[in-house]
Amino acid sequence: MHINGVEIEDTFAEAFGMWGSRLIVTGDDLGWARTAAEAATGFATSIIGCGCEAGTNDLASGEQTPDGRPGVAALVFTTSRKNMEAALLQRVGQAVMTCATSACYNGLAADEKVRIGGKLRYFGDGFQRSKLLDGRRLWRVPVMDGEFVVEESFGVARAVGGGNFFMMARSLSAALAAARAAVAAMRAVPGAIMPFPGGVVRSGSKISSRYKGQNVSSNTPYCPTLRGQEDSSLKEGENAVLEIVVDGLSEAAVAEAMRVGIAAACLPGVTRISAGNYGGSLGQFHFALRDLVST
Repeated sequence: MHINGVEIEDTFAEAFGMWGSRLIVTGDDLGWARTAAEAATGFATSIIGCGCEAGTNDLASGEQTPDGRPGVAALVFTTSRKNMEAALLQRVGQAVMTCATSACYNGLAADEKVRIGGKLRYFGDGFQRSKLLDGRRLWRVPVMDGEFVVEESFGVARAVGGGNFFMMARSLSAALAAARAAVAAMRAVPGAIMPFPGGVVRSGSKISSRYKGQNVSSNTPYCPTLRGQEDSSLKEGENAVLEIVVDGLSEAAVAEAMRVGIAAACLPGVTRISAGNYGGSLGQFHFALRDLVST
């Protein structure tokens, strides 16, 4: 199968179960809302070393913020409900509450919840006040520019992490162009994020190492500089590889993000689209590339 002359390899991306949460971060203007959301999702590229994976989304079409101000969605993914509570407490407390004009609300309807505003309220030193807004329990915490409004609890639900695809190209410039186009298309998909810097991974990993105690290492079969020194998965003329990793609040969100991303990445200079998997042993979610693009 080919799209615009780019081979779509007959393989699948292997993803795994995670827990996801969605925050609505607002500010006096969109710039401040985005600043708070981006700060809260910083240093959250990989569960391997960051404790969570996170990124921002624009609000869904027609979605209104609870306070009527400009807002941005922030999505956070962890391996357990307990880890989610710790991650949100740190990120909302250290990055959203500290940002000028910000407020933070639950953006995910879910049966499971973690208590965030109900704990951060103690920063108010006894002067915090609660209020109900359309059934939401909010806390008003005094800060130096007025009040920080934060919701009592945030929804958490089962989610999907680790969707991915590789772009093999004749040159780095061609790989970068494909990656930029793919990420731009994927950012329009609600409920999905690409957690790595700029949405792109250059240091893909494998779950093995020749060093004791090192559980992951560089994905050497896809490193063009190691061709001839290592069993290579690259074909003749493939001189650069970039990867995009996708997390989503649902299997459908990951599938749609991968579908539009792969289609957008099929640009001149790209030779092949592939994906990372472990033969089905790592995760229960399998995204067959050819099935995705044929829809």
